[in-house]
This record gives sequence, structure tokens and C-alpha cells, in this order.
Amino acid sequence: MERSEGVSDKALNIQKSYQSSNSMGTLYLVATPIGNLEDMTFRAIRTLKEVDWIAAEDTRQTRKLLTHYEIPTRMVSYHEHNKLHSGTELVRLLLTGQSIALVSDAGLPAISDPGYELVKLAIADNIPVVPIPGANAALSALIVSGLPTDRFTFAGFLPRDKKHLQQALEKLATREETLIFYESPHRVAKTLTAMETIWGNREIVLARELTKRYEEMVRGTIADARLFLENHPPLGEYCLVVGGYVQTQAQLDADNAWWADLTVHEHTEHYENLGVDPKEAIKKTAIDRGVPKREVYNELHRT
Repeated sequence: MERSEGVSDKALNIQKSYQSSNSMGTLYLVATPIGNLEDMTFRAIRTLKEVDWIAAEDTRQTRKLLTHYEIPTRMVSYHEHNKLHSGTELVRLLLTGQSIALVSDAGLPAISDPGYELVKLAIADNIPVVPIPGANAALSALIVSGLPTDRFTFAGFLPRDKKHLQQALEKLATREETLIFYESPHRVAKTLTAMETIWGNREIVLARELTKRYEEMVRGTIADARLFLENHPPLGEYCLVVGGYVQTQAQLDADNAWWADLTVHEHTEHYENLGVDPKEAIKKTAIDRGVPKREVYNELHRT
């Protein structure tokens, strides 16, 4: 690793992955199968055999993979609950010249797990971080979804509690790109209900058990998918691929309306200035905007 002395005040951290010195080790981020063991790459197997240590999210799960491919490399535990202590120790080993492969239970490490924090620690000490790509559930679900793949957002796991779930979905409500989420079988039905309530009835794909024997893709609308789960109890981990926001003609017309740039207060004041009484002004504003009168009233009286 080296630091650039360019014209910018902020120095760049430049890594030349295969020109590093022998004074420190390399942190490899190694993808593992998301279900089918045959998705392991030749490079991933070789890397796991050559490094000094394998840092695993769940050593019991990773031991099955290592046994299958006859990989004898020593393992250490690195997960959400020990990341502070274990991360510091792993960096110490890397600084002494020992190389480490970081793996998660399935797929790419540092995606929806604490691996990114270890990456940050390594980069801070100019330790080379090298990706060993492979299987990934989100991208696998996306490419078979039939939904647009030119632009997408991976949002990972949504919040568990109702309030924060609603806030997260509201923030994503007008995103036009395809959206990707991970969800557990215990929560997927509630998540679909919340999506339909806040977003409306969009296109969706429920992908489960990817690359495994019972791999299944359910394609349709959110309402259809929700009804499907009522008759087919959720099993296995899910990847949800949801169509982005699409403006209706009514919404496009509203954007071009004479009042489009007015706040709700300004909108009602416009009618009142024309001699319309306040209640009627609220009613007319609500009709213009295509919302309930109560919504306009609440906005006007919000402190």
C-alpha cells in the first residue's frame, strides 16, 4: 500500500494488490457457496488452503465446507459479538506478516455482516485487502427476477420494529430502481404487508433457497405474493426483488399542475385569498392534490 502525494489536500490510499511487501499479510475476502457446494471457485479453494488463518462467522458451519474440500487451515472466530476484540487481534496477525481469509456463512463476506469493520481496520493500517469473488444471493435473485437490472439498490435486512420499518420503506418509496432485500421466513409476510401499504401493489419476486434443492422463485405483485404465502407457509431464507417507483399519469399531471410548487399552506391560502372560507379551501386543496381532507388539515396544524 502507498499514499499518493497529489494536489488534493486529502491523501489517497492506493493499493497495488499483487505488489505488496513481505512485511505484512493480506486480508482476503473469500466468497463461499450460498447453498450448492459446487459454486466454490478454484481460486477460493486455493486461497483458503494457502492462508495462515481463516476467520469465520460460524466456525461450525465453515468446518463443513473445509472438510468437504479437505482444507486443513486453522480457523478463528469473527462475528458480530466478538468483532471488537477479534478484529484487533486479526489486524495484529496481519501486521506480523500472516495472511487471513475472511468468510461468512454463505456468499460474500462484509455484506450484511460485520466483515466491513475488519476491512476498515485493515485499510487504516495499509494492509492489502483482496476480493475473491463468487456466489451472492442478492445478485443471483436479481438476474433471474425479470425486473430491470440496469439500476438497483441492495437494502439488506429491513428494521424489525414496525415504526422503523415504516420509516425505512417511506424513504425508499420514490426510488425508481429495482430494490433488493433479505428477509427471514418468520418476517416475510409482515414485510410484504408493510410494502403493499406504503408502496402500493408493485411487481415483486420472492426468491428462496437459492442454488439449493428447493430453489423457488415466486413472481407477481406484492398482493399476489402475500396471498401465496398464506397458502404456502414461508420456508427458508428469502431474497425479495421489488420493482421501483413508477409515476402514474395522475401523478405526472399533478407535477405539472399550477399548484405543484406550492406548500399545503400556500395552496390553501391561495383559495382563501380568493374569498373561499377555510373549510372549503381545505376541501379544494385536498381535491387538487388527490389526498384526504384529513391529511391537508393535519399538515396545516402540524407544529
